[in-house]
Amino acid sequence: MSLLPIEKINTASPKVFVEAVNTLFEVAPPLAQKLLSARPFESYSQLIDYAESLCLGSTFSEQEKLDIINAHPRIGENKTNLSAMSLKEQGYSPQSTLSAEDQQVNDTLAKLNKAYEDKYGFKFVVFVAGRPRSQIIPVVQERIAANDRSKELETGLTDMMLIARDRLKKSTNENKL
Repeated sequence: MSLLPIEKINTASPKVFVEAVNTLFEVAPPLAQKLLSARPFESYSQLIDYAESLCLGSTFSEQEKLDIINAHPRIGENKTNLSAMSLKEQGYSPQSTLSAEDQQVNDTLAKLNKAYEDKYGFKFVVFVAGRPRSQIIPVVQERIAANDRSKELETGLTDMMLIARDRLKKSTNENKL
């Protein structure tokens, strides 16, 4: 992943700005449009902080928050449906086929994703932080059992911001932004 320096993003075309934002947050048009109208930013960290204040505050309607959280791919999603960043974050290997064990984990995650979405009405989002997908199974189970809808939406949006910060950190390490 490569991000342009913030100074360039601040003056870039809306298309280029939105592409950079999508690298951090996936394709979440309500968020990208609010961030676009709030330029300039002093840093990507400030941009993410502002995004977090928007997502956790009352700026967005519930439907917009759902659109934002649903921009993220499902954990254990078919590899062909994932962005390059999500592939790395979810621990997929470059090989084209999954092992039987990986397929079993993905099948379990698919069932849990469905149960989660049936209960809450939006996708499960978690900051994986390098954990194998198999370690996410108990996290999904716990969150299905433990939270109410509004708390879970807040938790998912908070994790989206952790993911964005981690993506920024990785980009900074790669590119010395």
